[in-house]
Amino acid sequence: MRIAVIGCTHAGTAAIMGMAKLYPEAEIHVYERNDNISFLSCGIALHIGGVVPQAEGLFYSSPDQLKGLGVQTFMRHEVLEINTEDKRLRVRNLLNDETFEDQYDKLVMTTGSWPIIPKLEGMELENILLCKNYNHMQTIIQKAKHAQKITVIGAGYIGIELVEAFEELGKQVTLIDNMDRVLYKYLDQEFTDETERTLQGEGIQLALDQTVTGFEGDANGQVARVITTKGAYETDLVVLCIGFRPNTDLLRDKVDMLPNGAILVDEYMRTSIPDVYAAGDSCAVLYNPTKAHAYIPLATNAVRMGTLVARNLMKPTVRYMGTQGTSGIKIYDLHIASTGMTETAALAAGMIVKSITIHENYRPEFMPTYEQVTLKVVYEEQTGRIIGAQVLSRADLTQAINTLSVCIQNEMTMDELSFVDFFFQPHYNKPWNLLNQAGLQAI
Repeated sequence: MRIAVIGCTHAGTAAIMGMAKLYPEAEIHVYERNDNISFLSCGIALHIGGVVPQAEGLFYSSPDQLKGLGVQTFMRHEVLEINTEDKRLRVRNLLNDETFEDQYDKLVMTTGSWPIIPKLEGMELENILLCKNYNHMQTIIQKAKHAQKITVIGAGYIGIELVEAFEELGKQVTLIDNMDRVLYKYLDQEFTDETERTLQGEGIQLALDQTVTGFEGDANGQVARVITTKGAYETDLVVLCIGFRPNTDLLRDKVDMLPNGAILVDEYMRTSIPDVYAAGDSCAVLYNPTKAHAYIPLATNAVRMGTLVARNLMKPTVRYMGTQGTSGIKIYDLHIASTGMTETAALAAGMIVKSITIHENYRPEFMPTYEQVTLKVVYEEQTGRIIGAQVLSRADLTQAINTLSVCIQNEMTMDELSFVDFFFQPHYNKPWNLLNQAGLQAI
């Protein structure tokens, strides 16, 4: 049996390592157009800011490691065409421009995603950069050395982490987003207000509720100003963090997809074509709060899906339980996490929901120190089913969101949350756990 894998980041690496162990007799061919594999892009800002000094620590596998498992890895090779009827690939070697064909019995699509690149005037100017892979990171580091004013476009997780890293390097930082709040997809306003106060308190300029319309350059062809619907911002360097699109053109019009091109897979990671599997950022995921497919490109989703490809390659064995889109971020001394839907997103989707927000000290006031925590839980009004939650504190209480992620996955209600058995110990919490309090106050 020959297995062809296209793309080798989070999902691809997980699938390959699993398949190599489960099917040692298989011939596994991996095609990767970059010159490295398994790069943890979530560590880009950490390396830029000096928290992770050695970039090598951001890789968790290598072609040599895969070779030790009997896997043949074709680096700097791009798959040009997939013939799903004949089960053949047409491939180009990017080093010498030669093309050849390969045959497969099983195909695994883990082609990931790519940054959204807007078509704006001035995009050809120097020092307008993307932020996705290892090479992007190295370019950002080199360019930032010579830049004093840096503009980040996009106030999602990556954008927020970058502005903090740049500010701590002593740069003048501007953050631009077309929404009126930072982290709009992940948090409701009571959380983003506190986040914005923290960013502004560190000297970061927030330019929100405005859309970038173009860029102006200097006499040397380098970007000098970012033009928006509300003004212009002088800059030496621009990093685009607008979002991502799935890399799925190879299978366009061949398999079922969402309108944005994300591949639809069943609970066993099978596409609509037999013997073609997909995982990671190239895919839509089953989103448990809405019970519908959605595009949520997260590394956690990718490694789970890639692992499941290996388990289900020969026969349906372990089903995918869906995702809540659970995520977290540390912004200066704020620990923030969220899972499922925000109240804003639920209302926009036409759902009838209620929420409970708690502002409480996380442990007894008789302890030498304690911090306030803000916890919000969103639930369906009629059934009480939990569909989302957010937490923010200067104490690290983010694991509460992992617990609530399990609650959403298991379709628990606020009534049930009220009386879940949680331990009490004054070092960590109060007699009524914070999550119990949310349930009790809601009912």
